Amino acid sequence: MEEVCEGKDFSFPKQEEKILQYWSNIKAFETQLSLTEHLPEYVFYDGPPFATGLPHYGHILAGTIKDIITRYQSMTGHHVTRRFGWDCHGLPVENEIDKRLNITRREQVLEMGIGKYNEECRSIVTRYVEDWEKIITRTGRWIDFRNDYKTMDLKFMESVWWVFAQIYKKDLVYKGFKVMPFSTGCKTPLSNFEANQDYRDVPDPEVMVAFPIIGDSDEASFVAWTTTPWTLPSHLALCVNANLTYLKVRGKYTKKVYVVAESRLSALPNDKPRESLPNGSVKKEAVDKSYEVLQKMSGASLVGAKYEPPFDYFKELTDVAFRVVADDYVTDDSGTGIVHCAPSFGEDDYRVCLENNVISKGETLIVAVDEDGCFTEKITDFSKRYVKDADKDIIDALKRKGRLVKSGTYMHSYPHCPRSKTPLIQRAVPSWFIRVELLKEKLLENNKQTYWVPDFVKEKRFHNWLENARDWAVSRSRFWGTPLPVWISEDGEERVIMESIEMLEKLSGVKVFDLHRHNIDHITVPSSRGPQFGVLRRIDDVFDCWFESGSMPYAYIHYPFENVELFEKNFPGNFVAEGLDQTRGWFYTLMVLSTALFEKPAFQNLICNGLVLAEDGKKMSKSLKNYPPPTDVIDQYGADAVRLYLINSPVVRAEPLRFKKEGVYGVVKDVFLPWYNAYRFLVQNAKRLEVEGFAPFVPIDQATLQESSNVLDQWINSATQSLVYFVRQEMNGYRLYTVVPYLLKFLDNLTNIYVRCNRKRLKGRTGEEDCRVALSTLYNVLLVSCKAMAPLTPFFTEVLFQNMRKVSNAVEESIHHCSFPEAEGKRDERIEQSVSRMMTIIDLARNIRERHNKPLKTPLREMVIVHPDLDFLDDIAGKLKEYVLEELNVRSLIPCNDTLKYASLRAEPDFSVLGKRLGKHMGVVAKEVKAMSQESILAFEKSGEVTLSGHCLKLTDIKVVRDFKRPDGAIETEVDATGDGDVLVILDLRPDESLFDAGVAREIINRIQKLRKKSALEPTDLVEVYFDSLDKEDKDKAVSQRILQSQGQYIKDAIGSPLLPASVMPSHAVLVGEESFHGISGISFDIKLARPALVFNSDAIVALYSGNSEFSRCLQTYLLSRDHGNLKTEFQQGNGKITVDCIENVPVVTLVLRQHVYLTVGEFFCRTNSL
Repeated sequence: MEEVCEGKDFSFPKQEEKILQYWSNIKAFETQLSLTEHLPEYVFYDGPPFATGLPHYGHILAGTIKDIITRYQSMTGHHVTRRFGWDCHGLPVENEIDKRLNITRREQVLEMGIGKYNEECRSIVTRYVEDWEKIITRTGRWIDFRNDYKTMDLKFMESVWWVFAQIYKKDLVYKGFKVMPFSTGCKTPLSNFEANQDYRDVPDPEVMVAFPIIGDSDEASFVAWTTTPWTLPSHLALCVNANLTYLKVRGKYTKKVYVVAESRLSALPNDKPRESLPNGSVKKEAVDKSYEVLQKMSGASLVGAKYEPPFDYFKELTDVAFRVVADDYVTDDSGTGIVHCAPSFGEDDYRVCLENNVISKGETLIVAVDEDGCFTEKITDFSKRYVKDADKDIIDALKRKGRLVKSGTYMHSYPHCPRSKTPLIQRAVPSWFIRVELLKEKLLENNKQTYWVPDFVKEKRFHNWLENARDWAVSRSRFWGTPLPVWISEDGEERVIMESIEMLEKLSGVKVFDLHRHNIDHITVPSSRGPQFGVLRRIDDVFDCWFESGSMPYAYIHYPFENVELFEKNFPGNFVAEGLDQTRGWFYTLMVLSTALFEKPAFQNLICNGLVLAEDGKKMSKSLKNYPPPTDVIDQYGADAVRLYLINSPVVRAEPLRFKKEGVYGVVKDVFLPWYNAYRFLVQNAKRLEVEGFAPFVPIDQATLQESSNVLDQWINSATQSLVYFVRQEMNGYRLYTVVPYLLKFLDNLTNIYVRCNRKRLKGRTGEEDCRVALSTLYNVLLVSCKAMAPLTPFFTEVLFQNMRKVSNAVEESIHHCSFPEAEGKRDERIEQSVSRMMTIIDLARNIRERHNKPLKTPLREMVIVHPDLDFLDDIAGKLKEYVLEELNVRSLIPCNDTLKYASLRAEPDFSVLGKRLGKHMGVVAKEVKAMSQESILAFEKSGEVTLSGHCLKLTDIKVVRDFKRPDGAIETEVDATGDGDVLVILDLRPDESLFDAGVAREIINRIQKLRKKSALEPTDLVEVYFDSLDKEDKDKAVSQRILQSQGQYIKDAIGSPLLPASVMPSHAVLVGEESFHGISGISFDIKLARPALVFNSDAIVALYSGNSEFSRCLQTYLLSRDHGNLKTEFQQGNGKITVDCIENVPVVTLVLRQHVYLTVGEFFCRTNSL
């Protein structure tokens, strides 16, 4: 393995750029596809985005989810075709062209020509394709852009035709009028799911209008309320609720007589002159006091009553219209209890008027507002006026006619077009519909067959949407889209639905090369009834682009014209993923079309993500600039960090995420840097073996490592197998939100437990063989965890793999060509649980130290661990003991399983858990929980449950609190404790002189380590450390001397070499760092770091030259000029001897290590002091 730089010098973004280039060079994605092409197919449907804008965090999030799942499936034995797709048709594209060409009316398109207009649309569809590819590729997503699909491609459009033709054959298509949300800005109806995307609080005029009852003896008028005055010119009926009570009332002042619902009398304006009070204020009387009740009647009795309409634009319908009808949709919670009906502009209005024969079914309905939202010539007084602009003049006209009862402004939530941002209106439009309502039961059944994450979106939001599904208007009166394949004769009697290009060419005799309107609208088909019936022409409409995207599972592979076996073997598809908004969009249209075609769901598994919002909780907005551009964040922190930040957030559970750039940095700091440092620690210590003259590092095989006797090796090997088992289980369940936290906890344990507690072994302080076992264990764990993390963080895992594979027999060029790890080793749940508890104990003990200002450098005499589990106590007092004592700097550990010896127990109910479940019984149960005795609490902990007041409570329902019982005579500053669940940790904090030397030694080690770092030394850099007391008093110098003697071995184990007195440092030693320290635990000293220096046995060397001291001096000068590392290697290769024959005029001699020369001062010092 090659050496690696420090974490602070490692640039994640730059490394990712290198990996992108590497993947490109070796064709990593293409190779993965070819390596898996013989494996079972895993079908993934990628919902097509519009390419008219650049990708945002929502796209990156959905793309990351898709990439993680498909990478995982590839690594677990599947062939996963991933083709990018583009939504090319529809309003987003037409909107852009309309703005560019300043088109505001439909006629302008017809004047310039549909062909020219459509080609303008085609020209901008792929405008951002290169940008998309660059950004999506930079995020690490592997998907095929070269073999992409576009909804405007001929083959895709032909399959869309086939889909429609099959549904038509099943009698699931009809043409009719339907009142729909209509965008006057885009001049087209919208689907219900589009209309629900942009609601805004807006003020609208509200009016109460009088409708004089014909033939009423009191000259009464019905009063209706509306917030859409512009619909009154098209008024045809009034609707009441047959079950409500209505009143006929006369104003005490104006004498006007009105009919309203009894419960809505208060909505009428006050009918009494306002009296001025002496102080100038106005006295206002209650409305019901200003009207006299003339008659009370039922709603049913009003049905059939005739009245005068507010306008006479539809007087030709007087025989059937302008009468009262009844329906339950009329309520008494607003308005007057009487609703004005304009069937062209209200869904319920249309239904009620149709059911009551005010209008008839068919295509005869007069819609007096055009596609631009302007009145037609039918409404003579307001012709060509935009309806919303005409509201004020309509109200003035009502006032002049004496029909205005009341007017004002009403603030309410109103839908707007998500594209043009204009207010939507309800408008009857002729359209082609799919009978979704007939499919409802099958849709609900198919939904049950699918698996969603999270499931509440399926069970609630999506289920409810299907439950209330309406027939789907799939046609649009637009230009740029897939044309409906419907040819109709001039008399309307003959209809042909084209299901293929071949069929159109055969029937028309015309060669077809493109299916857009301008290339097929001219094509006619001779009538099958004979020449006298003329020809069939195509209708003008195009498909709603949602119909196209819903056809994607068939159209993207040109089914059924190609890939029949591929489709039929693999339908429904395995996986789809998009945002929450697609429950009423793509997920819905996929389900409707697959149910209509095959009575099956389109997909098996689905992940639904939430919305990514700006940090302020608002929608991300380019104009507001309330979010950092994705490319900027990736360039600063790397794509892996962005991916992990998004995936490890509520957004994967279909909840909103407030995107914070600091959160991405947090992932780098808390995840990637510790992970990198663990990897760097492995590389450094593997290289150290070579530096110290041992054989290069080669990892020991996994089977041998499983037999390691070291408890932390056993633990991390078991934890690694648990990781693999868990990740496989959860990834197979598509639960990314459980996978990421588990992976992150594993990496945290790897760095903060295994590496931290095994530093001596990994640095070779416990012998070469043990060092190789520890390094091999760390290597294997890092390799397995990299493979497990590869789908989530494809770049960083590739960086590590490329270096680590150099010491293994791996044949894969990329980590993404590897198989996902199998759970094949031994899992030891007991040791995993014991180590987990050990870390809890360490954390609790650190908390006690912090509370009492006892830093870890201060040794403590004793700790007691209280726990009821004897197996755990055996582990903690046995094989885990050394790690606990070293981490906490405590001299002894006492286990205790008598839970009442040091603590009293009390039980507390967990209100957050029990409150919802127990409801009104919570108080009684809480009282019994708090009254539990010590014995009953112990029995509860042992059995895991207890029944109180008829309710069975589990361990998660009750918190057992352990209150520490301090030993007699001890105070808090001497003995203290803290607990968590069933464990209690007690520390003896009393000072002990016998611990003083160890505490000072730890301080000295700490200063040496900091000086090494300050001197920019790598862990593999060998130096010798010299200590020089700076104390003036002899007694203080004696303290230093005592510490060096009593703690010498401890210091040597910690720093890897003996701590040498400054007096033995040779004059030729090369100094690399020096610092003086004062008042450290009462002593002052100077630390010097020097390169390893040779020490000569001058007498022995002189003897080699028969007493010639000049030869001896020349030899020493020569040896000092040599590279220390090379010299060390020569002695190792010569089994402790080297021959020197290269010094001119000096005899050849053979030097023996440790007889004539020592390679380090430490070696010489230790040898001479031990003699």
